[in-house]
Amino acid sequence: MITAKLIDNIWATRKAEGLQGCKLMLAQLIGGTRSGERMVVVDTISAGIGDRVIITTGSGARRMLGDDNIPVDAVVVGIIDEDCEVADN
Repeated sequence: MITAKLIDNIWATRKAEGLQGCKLMLAQLIGGTRSGERMVVVDTISAGIGDRVIITTGSGARRMLGDDNIPVDAVVVGIIDEDCEVADN
């Protein structure tokens, strides 16, 4: 899973039939070695611009949409409410 911030909507007047009804958004990755990279994601949970989110990719993303043949590689699966730090014991 990847953490990202949603930075914009993506509008597509024509898209693959399997993507009809899907909300597309532009996400900027935060943290890790890929920080700053941008990717197009499908938003299945009604997140909004400015939200920090959790994204799943690959076959897990397609399973979230219920179709392993859908042309999707990244799906928003959660909104991050706050960061948690693990305390050292």
